[in-house]
Amino acid sequence: MILIVCVDEKKGMMFHHRRQSQDRILREDMIKQCRGKKLYMNEYSAAMFGECADESIIVSEDFLYQAGENDYCFVENQQISSFLVDINKMILYYWNRRYPADTYFTVDLEDGTWELEKRVEFTGSSHEKITKEVYKKVQ
Repeated sequence: MILIVCVDEKKGMMFHHRRQSQDRILREDMIKQCRGKKLYMNEYSAAMFGECADESIIVSEDFLYQAGENDYCFVENQQISSFLVDINKMILYYWNRRYPADTYFTVDLEDGTWELEKRVEFTGSSHEKITKEVYKKVQ
């Protein structure tokens, strides 16, 4: 599967069970990235995709079990450690800010398992700079 995660500069994901931030242009980029493929997420995440939702979005509470090898999974409030063996690519969107956080992205992207494939910066609707990094699993 291909994992998509939004993090702040310290890899924080959530604070008090709420996402740290959201950005309309980031969501549009995510939908564009997944065009023609399935994009899995839970109900919590799907709620913010109203204006750009399309038929590629599949909402399920156990989506990490359902996703196939080339399917995308947007993760905000799930633990992924038991799914690492199934993940072949990761896309991280960095907010380029530090927010309060109590839930963090804990995958070590520098342990030799992952290789940075691409880095792109763009201006979001609520953030001056968002960095998108794409990592592939080293074979």
